[in-house]
Amino acid sequence: MMARSITIGVTGHRVLREIDKLNSGIDGALEHVTQMFPERPLTIVSALAEGTDRLAARWVLARPGGRLIVPLLMSRKAYMKEFDSAESRQEFHRLLDRAAEVIELPAAPTPSDAYDAAGRYMLEHCDVLLAVWDGLPAQGRGGTADVIARARARKLPIAWVHAGNRKPGTNEPTSLGEAQGMVTFENFPGD
Repeated sequence: MMARSITIGVTGHRVLREIDKLNSGIDGALEHVTQMFPERPLTIVSALAEGTDRLAARWVLARPGGRLIVPLLMSRKAYMKEFDSAESRQEFHRLLDRAAEVIELPAAPTPSDAYDAAGRYMLEHCDVLLAVWDGLPAQGRGGTADVIARARARKLPIAWVHAGNRKPGTNEPTSLGEAQGMVTFENFPGD
């Protein structure tokens, strides 16, 4: 009988800089999760937004037995408008095609409401949260800081990869310098 998987929710910034540092941090964070729960395959719950969601989804899908569950936060047609380039839309479709399950969430009145609903769904269905975050308040409702606050309130284990966000009101990525890609763990067994 196959062991129950560990389900990892993902939240984080969409506009990222120094991707190599972040990939290294994600690798360290998720390796820690696999060591904490040995012999258990990984499932990731990701809305496949640009940036963090896709980095983490690719990591899990590259592992034996890795599965992807996608809570689709709006219609596919509407979601495509959220992506900046044809390449991004193609990557979304490639990852979506690899999903073990796609959950179409109820329509939300605004994009902020849709992201908020996707974050809530993800938190209700994960054992561990992977966060790629600058530690600052959210730049919009349903943002990374909101998801992390809810996870902390639930005492959910969090693997936090420190990462710059974007300058407010722009798509210009920032860095945390030497802290970019560092990992902090909260609420894991033994912490």
